[in-house]
Amino acid sequence: MKKILCLFMALVGMLTAQAANYGYLTFETTDGAKASVPVESLTLTISGTTLTAGSQQFTLSNLYKMYFSATDETVTGIEEITTATLDEAAEIYDLKGHKVSKSEMRKGVYIVKTNSRTYKLIVR
Repeated sequence: MKKILCLFMALVGMLTAQAANYGYLTFETTDGAKASVPVESLTLTISGTTLTAGSQQFTLSNLYKMYFSATDETVTGIEEITTATLDEAAEIYDLKGHKVSKSEMRKGVYIVKTNSRTYKLIVR
């Protein structure tokens, strides 16, 4: 019995040491959005169908998964695209659905399709 207890304590100690490398608890919802919460002094509360983790609130039915991560993986949906992205653009459309070329782009919002992704681009 003492051997099993010692083994269990050793395993718990190893898990605690490994968890120290992860500073965030990341939540991913069914729509793909991610929000990370620092684990230092983290409290989790469930009230009805709502999970509260730190300052973030989640509807339980919308949670896809949660996991520990080393970095903040919160997705803002905003990223900078470069001229290289425009050079590889397969198609560019204005918001009326008309196909335009790079040289025809003026101030406004455009949908830029590349071989791998689609972007919304604001030209100022």
